[in-house]
Parts: sequence; structure tokens; C-alpha cells
Amino acid sequence: MAKRKVRIGLVGYQFMGKAHSNAYRQAPRFFDLDWEPELAVICGRSEGPLRAAAEKFGWAEVETDWRRLVEREDVDLIDVSTPGHMHAPIAIAAAQNGKAVWCEKPLANTLDEAMQMRDAVANAKVPHALFHNYRFAPATALAKKMIDNGDLGRIYHFRAVYLQDWIADPNFPLVWRLEKQFAGSGAHGDINAHIIDLARLLVGEIAEVSGHLETFVKQRPKLAAVDDRLGGVASKEMGDVTVDDAAMFLARFQNGALGTFEATRFAVGRKNHNRFEINGSKGSLVFNLERMNELEYYSAEDPEDLRGFRCIQATDASHPYCANWWPVGHIIGYEHTFVHLVADGLSKMAKGENPSPDFEDGLRNQRVLDAVERSSASRSWIGTC
Repeated sequence: MAKRKVRIGLVGYQFMGKAHSNAYRQAPRFFDLDWEPELAVICGRSEGPLRAAAEKFGWAEVETDWRRLVEREDVDLIDVSTPGHMHAPIAIAAAQNGKAVWCEKPLANTLDEAMQMRDAVANAKVPHALFHNYRFAPATALAKKMIDNGDLGRIYHFRAVYLQDWIADPNFPLVWRLEKQFAGSGAHGDINAHIIDLARLLVGEIAEVSGHLETFVKQRPKLAAVDDRLGGVASKEMGDVTVDDAAMFLARFQNGALGTFEATRFAVGRKNHNRFEINGSKGSLVFNLERMNELEYYSAEDPEDLRGFRCIQATDASHPYCANWWPVGHIIGYEHTFVHLVADGLSKMAKGENPSPDFEDGLRNQRVLDAVERSSASRSWIGTC
């Protein structure tokens, strides 16, 4: 039986566009999918770099106007991999044109935009998904399985940090991620969003927060030219940084657990340090993305003289997604999390189910992000509902 082709229209061709393109190419090679992605059209504003990306990543056609892309009858799914300020208009238009919509995180730049996007896909009754790819690391998926099995008992604590250092140099230029009109927020929306999503997945919904946002470097050199996501050619003219450099907050979960969250781009020496620890009545789990094939586990039910954290190498065929890759101990990397997300999402769509996480997850994540911002401004505890 011929497999159904899902014709993808991707908007964006830089960092996330590259990651998504690779995932669409690799998913059908390593997973047995009833619905397979077809790299139909890649969209961007600059035709020269766009055509180079299309050739490099394997896209059949290019389009320089996203409005034309979402109206095309030969495209089934729109992937929104743009800066945050374009998520809402593209996703809403795609849904209104009957397309499935997959979107990068965070879902939107504001809570109002996130609500509009969730309502648009719900009203159009189209499939929708959100690229919170860290859910799809085998170790984090194993953590979810263990928690659901009761291996940790009652959860008391979730503590997480996401630490980077790529803008610690005050002379680093004013890229789009440092401007609120494009990014919505700084470290908060970019990387706090990831650990909020993992917290919701593993522990449950967050009820209220108390947070603080800080911008250490208020002005930076404007860009004379841009060459990639994290860089460019700086000019001598200065511009205002309008997003946070760091964000911290306390949280109370609906189930009574307590949480601490920290995201910063000023942790010198930390490149992509996404780490969480979960403590329960029967044990604890620790994950660090920079050692993403490992999950640390402590069981309070072990014999007293044998207790201690053990390192589970989550690469066995019995671990989530790993049977599709290499023999045990042959590690996988960052790009595989996107492959797993694509394979899982298309498999669910083939069954008539919506992928997970979806725009509802994105909206709930956005409620937390928004509450932390309001908490920082008011210096008070804020509910997330």
C-alpha cells in the first residue's frame, strides 16, 4: 500500500529551519510511518539565501511570500519556524486555509496571540503541534514513564535551570532575539519556555508563580549585517535591549509540588545547560541536556547499604525511540529529538489524533510565561489561570 505523503511548507530556513528540515528527511528513514513528510516548499524573504537553503536541505520549491504559501492547494502542513512576532499571523492564516499547523516555541509573543492561535486551529478543526523537542529525548521520555509508573512516589520538588552564555559579552550585537518587537521576551520565552514545558509534562500544571526578570546590558551595538542566528556584523551605533537577559521564578504546582526555575544567557561557561532534578517520596531523577543520553535515578527503596544515584544510559532498545536507532551505547544527539517529534506527530495524525504537545500546551505554557512577567512587574505572587 502506498503511503500518504504530507506535503510540508516550511517558513524559515535558519537555525530551526535547518533542524526541522533534517527531521523531515530523517523521520521516514528510521521510523515506519504511514504518513510520510514530503519537503514541498520552503519560504523566506531573501530569495538568494532561500534557494541555497532549499538546495542544501532538499526542498523542491521556494516561495518568498508566506501568504501565497498558506493558500497553496499542494501544501498540507505549514511549519512556522520564524521569529516569534510572525507566529500568530502565519499560523492563523494557515489554519483558516485548512492546513495543519506546526509551530516553533514559544507559541506566541503574547498571551493574547497564543489564545488567538489556539482558537484558530480549534475553529478550523486542523491538526496542530508545537516544537518542544526536549520532550522527545529518550531520557526525558523515560523519566515521564517512570513518574507515571509511580517510581518516584509523591512529587515534592521540581528544580530546573537552563543556562547559556552567548550574549555575556556586552559588545555582542543587537540581534533580533534581544528586541521585544520580534522575540517577545529574552531568556524567559526562549529557554524558560522549555523547562516550563518539561515541568508540565513531568509534574503537572503550575498554579501560581513569583518571578523576577533582569536585563544586565541595556544597550548593544546595532547590526550592520546579519550572518546567522547568534551573530552578525556590529555597527558603531548603539540600540536598546528590550528583553530580559535572565529570568528566575518560584512556582507552586496544582498537585502541591514546589518548583524553582532559572534561565539566563549570562552563565559564563554554560553553553546549553538544560538540567532538571525531581524529588519524590520514593526517589529522585536528574537530567542534563549536555549529557542527554543519561538519566540519573535514586531509589529510596533500594537496600540501605546500596543506595546512591545510578546512571541509566537511555540508549537501549527498550527505551523510548531507541529501537529505531543504534545498538545500546551508541549515543544520539540534539537533532534526533526533532526526528522523534516529527515521527510521533505524523503517527498520531495518521491515526486521527492530534500531535502532542499542541497549541493548547503552548497556550498553557504562555500563561505561565505571562504570569512570571506580571509577577516581576508587581513583585507579587500571580496565578496562571
